[in-house]
Amino acid sequence: MYYPNYIFNDDEIMEITCYRDAIYAQEARTLPAETYNLALTLLHKTNQHVLFVPIRAMQYLAVLDDEEWVFLDGVRKCWVDIAWQHFQPRQRTSLTDAVAYQAVYYQTESAQLMNRLQHELPNALKALANKSRPTEAGKIIKLPAP
Repeated sequence: MYYPNYIFNDDEIMEITCYRDAIYAQEARTLPAETYNLALTLLHKTNQHVLFVPIRAMQYLAVLDDEEWVFLDGVRKCWVDIAWQHFQPRQRTSLTDAVAYQAVYYQTESAQLMNRLQHELPNALKALANKSRPTEAGKIIKLPAP
């Protein structure tokens, strides 16, 4: 299945084409609120609503958009190994509650990667957040002398 993602860098557009095998398995899971909230904050800071998150500890690339988050192995490059879909943030009663979602596996070993992905993704998001720079220049406000 064809799955295009785009990253915009000033006037430059790069297209990444991802493919999917047949679905091997899927299951309902939950994502800690801190991870979900940070991912959405970073995602919505981009003008394109697509976020590329390198997960260096696993040699994976997470591609996040408003609909789903896909994970690409550095070895298989453009093939989606796992997709997280159908996030249910409106079912929470508090912003600190976990978010339910559907994990879709495209490889037999994908289910075994889930615990590690849920551990490493927050680290990668925090590293990305620490590298982020303000989108606007700072403003100096001149205050009257007392």
